[in-house]
Amino acid sequence: AIYEILAAMSHFDEKTKLVTSPTEWGLWYQTIDEIVIEIHIPYGTRAKEVSCQLTATDIKVAVKGQVLIEGQWYGNIVSEDCVWTIEDKKLLRILCQKSTRDAGKGWKSLIKGKYDADAWTMTEMEKKLTLERFQREHPGFDFSGAEVTGNFENGGPQLPEP
Repeated sequence: AIYEILAAMSHFDEKTKLVTSPTEWGLWYQTIDEIVIEIHIPYGTRAKEVSCQLTATDIKVAVKGQVLIEGQWYGNIVSEDCVWTIEDKKLLRILCQKSTRDAGKGWKSLIKGKYDADAWTMTEMEKKLTLERFQREHPGFDFSGAEVTGNFENGGPQLPEP
């Protein structure tokens, strides 16, 4: 059963568009499980020039001594399950697992008081999280092209168990 869910989620992620929240340094987005941060860095930046301090409650990212992101996460993360990479010598990608993995608990900002998703973006994020939840609950169906209307806030309707 777990393999069916993983296969369905992989297919879902590949076919649906990302809903990103732009910032001055790049962007961030979320799934039910993860927070992803993409930071534009000077071409040729090496790993030793990057400092990523990622704790369960706080984040601090510096490139070449310049602090780009610092503050308290909007929600907690599992710091042992974070990874960062430099891609194409110009993009720093940070991937962290959320502590609370629930479609109804989407992050409204990356950091408390900073990098808030605007109202339209947050609405689209909530719709995508709701579809992601439906895909997990019903791995035999394809929700990648579905449109959510109506009750999608807080992860969508909570249906009674059969």
